[in-house]
Amino acid sequence: MKAARFSSFGGPEVLEIVELADPQPGPGQVRIAVRAAGVNAGDWKKRQGLMDRELPQTLGHEAAGVVDRLGDGVSDVAVGDRVFGLSGEGAAQAESAVLDHYVPMPPALDFATAAALPAALETAARSLDQLGVAAGSTLLVNGASGSIGGAAVQLAVARGARVIGTAGPANHDHLRSLGAEPVAYGEGMAARVRTLAPGGVDLALDVAGSGVLPELIALAGAPANVVTIADFAGAREHGVRFSRGDTGRALYVLTEIGPLIEAGRFVPPTVRTFPLADIAEAHRVGEAGGLRGKLVLLVD
Repeated sequence: MKAARFSSFGGPEVLEIVELADPQPGPGQVRIAVRAAGVNAGDWKKRQGLMDRELPQTLGHEAAGVVDRLGDGVSDVAVGDRVFGLSGEGAAQAESAVLDHYVPMPPALDFATAAALPAALETAARSLDQLGVAAGSTLLVNGASGSIGGAAVQLAVARGARVIGTAGPANHDHLRSLGAEPVAYGEGMAARVRTLAPGGVDLALDVAGSGVLPELIALAGAPANVVTIADFAGAREHGVRFSRGDTGRALYVLTEIGPLIEAGRFVPPTVRTFPLADIAEAHRVGEAGGLRGKLVLLVD
């Protein structure tokens, strides 16, 4: 099968499409013929050598496609079913991939949109769970306009929370459409939040990692009321929880998202697609920043 890989660290030019052996599903897993695979910031961080140091490395943890082989004990889907989910092997940007966690695709979704969802949904739901977001909570999401921030806003609103989200002015109408009250980030952000919530907020989620943890702590009342997914150093300095998937995952959200979409309570992100062969260009676009939606690779 064809798969994305890099054998040295560096810029997008180190990415290549190579031939690898077809993966085989283990017990409880399924193999899919990949139709679309999500691209995330972690992909270019790996490529730059900022994460795993082993070489060579394949890429991709989320994908959508058609089941073509079942592992032992799998009875909830059949060969030919359309599914989306997560691969623990980190090799989903390929013609074939093994999924550890999968659910049937909601009928309203195409493959590209389905592939854009798993990582953002799981990260957002896990962070909301760690914060204890529930009906009646007032939540501040710092960096609310991206794929994870947008998922966190909508999942929190679905729980009955009031959500205030920071974003650039160009994204304020978008945040309103998701159910959040927008405020501009940057200098004076805390004062602008207090204009909407004079007593501060109950909880705060930092998606952007923009160095505002002290302000979020002041707004939410204590470090225990703040979670970040983007500022590891700041979390250690200020006693804030850094959310990561190896401490428990919110995989249930993959099953719950279909009904929310069908009920009009969750709008998936817009996607920008590239052929698998153009993965280097997808990385260039992602690293340039400023993208509201999600990058997805299409596999013929």
